[in-house]
Amino acid sequence: MSRVGARGGRGAVALGCKMVGGGSDGTLDVCARVCVVDEHETILYESFVKPLIPVTHYRYETTGIRPEHLRDAPTVKQAMRRVQDILLNGEESYSYSSRGAARLLVGHGLEHDLDALGMDYPAHLKRDTAAYPPLMKTSARLMSNSLRYLTRSCLGYDIQPGGHHHPYDDCVAAMRLYKRIRAMSHLHLHGWPKDDDDESTAKAFPAWRQRELERMSPEELLAMSKPDYRCWCLDDDRRC
Repeated sequence: MSRVGARGGRGAVALGCKMVGGGSDGTLDVCARVCVVDEHETILYESFVKPLIPVTHYRYETTGIRPEHLRDAPTVKQAMRRVQDILLNGEESYSYSSRGAARLLVGHGLEHDLDALGMDYPAHLKRDTAAYPPLMKTSARLMSNSLRYLTRSCLGYDIQPGGHHHPYDDCVAAMRLYKRIRAMSHLHLHGWPKDDDDESTAKAFPAWRQRELERMSPEELLAMSKPDYRCWCLDDDRRC
């Protein structure tokens, strides 16, 4: 079973994959279901996927996937081409220097899902809720929060409460998180360059100002600080 929705448009899309187990002990994650939704939470593509290696653990308790679901399903390569077609959005190939017509890709743990599909995607076009600093744990080193936790704490509802998990729910949750962050207005970013600029940073903090900086309070330093990541609010075309 597979579903293909309408194509076209410039909005972001969210990707979610459901994994079953491969390998001798069933611990190797292999993609067995994929879903892509647009910003309106409409399914653009959804299908079971036939893995390239034998499935040794269907993880039915959480995936709801049985052998008969994969018997006549598209292969991983076929599913990957469908997803690529949606992402390229009419482009012949990905641009690694500019966006072009290609869509922004939203997800949680995108590297894991893309790897399971045998895909690559330019870093500047990925919006990963598992790797975005404001959504990560603020410990000694940044660590990802679970999508379930982020959905509960940031969006106020529960996903994956028990039983079978559908990748559509993960896509929707990641997209809602992304859109919420994108809609935020960060006035302190006005006047800063959109990309890191070592030269401008050096001019803003010359050596002779070090003593002045040392005398500032944490609040004063925070007020003049610059984030070391690209804020998703810059994706909002209405602010460009």
